[in-house]
Amino acid sequence: MHADFNDLRRAAEVHRQVRQYARKTIKPGMTMTEIAELIENGTRALVEEDGLTRGIGFPTGLSLNHVAAHYTPNAGDKTVLKETDVMKVDFGVHVNGRIIDSAFTMHFNPRYDNLIAAVQDATNTAVKHAGVDAILGEIGAAVQETMESYELELDGKTYQVKAIRNLSGHSINPYQIHGGKSVPIVKGGDQTRMEEGETFALETFGSTGKGVVHNDVDCSHYAKRVDARHVPLRSAKAKGLLNTINQNFGTLPFCRRYLDRLGEEKYGVAVCLVTLNLSNYS
Repeated sequence: MHADFNDLRRAAEVHRQVRQYARKTIKPGMTMTEIAELIENGTRALVEEDGLTRGIGFPTGLSLNHVAAHYTPNAGDKTVLKETDVMKVDFGVHVNGRIIDSAFTMHFNPRYDNLIAAVQDATNTAVKHAGVDAILGEIGAAVQETMESYELELDGKTYQVKAIRNLSGHSINPYQIHGGKSVPIVKGGDQTRMEEGETFALETFGSTGKGVVHNDVDCSHYAKRVDARHVPLRSAKAKGLLNTINQNFGTLPFCRRYLDRLGEEKYGVAVCLVTLNLSNYS
């Protein structure tokens, strides 16, 4: 366990430094691709990327405004960050498969200050309630109570900040970003407990909308299932793609830009052929 904690500490320090640099450097006018590459190149350099031993934990999420999570730019994306945007920056670092998953929100207009305060307070509440034997449902109830005690005034209308009920935090296993346990951010009856030695990402999502998300934009995040069974592939292209995934990502999440970077081309059909081994996070 001692080695695991050292791996987490090293990954966390890389995350802290990259996060600090990103906060100072990201400005309106930059494209999503420029922002993602700034974060990812910084992570690769500081962690001294080395195959599956050290590197990026998962694709950089740069979710804008009504998009709550799991958006990263695909090739050709020309989206530009604007002064009026609220952007959720979610990136990961791993050392020996021990993944640090942490996010922050950027905004450039003080009208959103109370929204940011609500989510920060909710996250701190989750941390305070977490620990060995903590009941996950009780963490969710505390997060919701904190989050929904905030209001936000926009254009003369007052909105209650709502916790998004179908998003949650999660446990993290070695080389597995979603480890099997979910940490809700609304009240419910989940009596599952946190256990000694487990790692969790405590994630809180606040919204001025209805408090529920649905799939919308094109899928950009993929990961090989930890429990994937062997599926014989007849297509040479599909076999080659699966080999690339196994060698470079294993069961760590990846995105299309990462395949592009490795020289994979015209992999759309091949991705369809290997989907029995993959899951997506759209």
